[in-house]
Amino acid sequence: MAEVRLKTVLGHMNGHLNGFQQGSTNGHSRFRYTLDNPLLSLEQRQFYEDNGFLVVPRLVSSQLLDACKERFLALCDRRLPWNGITMMKDISLSKSGTVTGERLYNKAQDFVYDDVLFQYCLYPPILDHVECFIGPNIRAMHTMLINKPPDTGSQTSRHPLHQDLHYFPFRPADRIVCAWTAMERITPDNGCLIVLPGTHKGVLHQHDYPDWEKGVNKMYHGVRGYDDHPIVELPM
Repeated sequence: MAEVRLKTVLGHMNGHLNGFQQGSTNGHSRFRYTLDNPLLSLEQRQFYEDNGFLVVPRLVSSQLLDACKERFLALCDRRLPWNGITMMKDISLSKSGTVTGERLYNKAQDFVYDDVLFQYCLYPPILDHVECFIGPNIRAMHTMLINKPPDTGSQTSRHPLHQDLHYFPFRPADRIVCAWTAMERITPDNGCLIVLPGTHKGVLHQHDYPDWEKGVNKMYHGVRGYDDHPIVELPM
């Protein structure tokens, strides 16, 4: 798999793609969202087909996660230049004027410009799994390290339910996949990932800023009509 990816990258550099044909690799016609690849079992492929998510435990090494955490702390403390990274602040924490460092910043956007954080995108086990969904022609279109500082009581740390496709101006949707990794133990109590199984098969719905009394962070758009939809929490 790594060899195929390397040939694809070299093909881009030489101004053409290699002979990989995405449609010809999907021999199991019942699978729309995954490609034939021995890394995923048929059970895993069927689960993703039905639910739109797949949890792979202990895929990323603690060494890489520790390095990314230390890099994020250095960016928060301005020990390093931000370059092309956008460091986003929670609206209520920013207004308080008393919070600094990692307690202030809730996102580092577009970390492809950072040599250390970008190692996550180059990590072979992640690339191997991503290839199961989109093939070897892999591009990092959006990168983000999410931090969740303690809420001030205003509940602005909440992120409304949304479809990632709302933020992406490119298609096809069936060949877009997100690799999401918890950097520490996450539970419903400290804000774990939430999914709505099966909604990947639907259409892109209208998104707006939620009508929250005490404010909402910039670009925290929410999907309309899903406030009471059953959710599944994914502790990791």
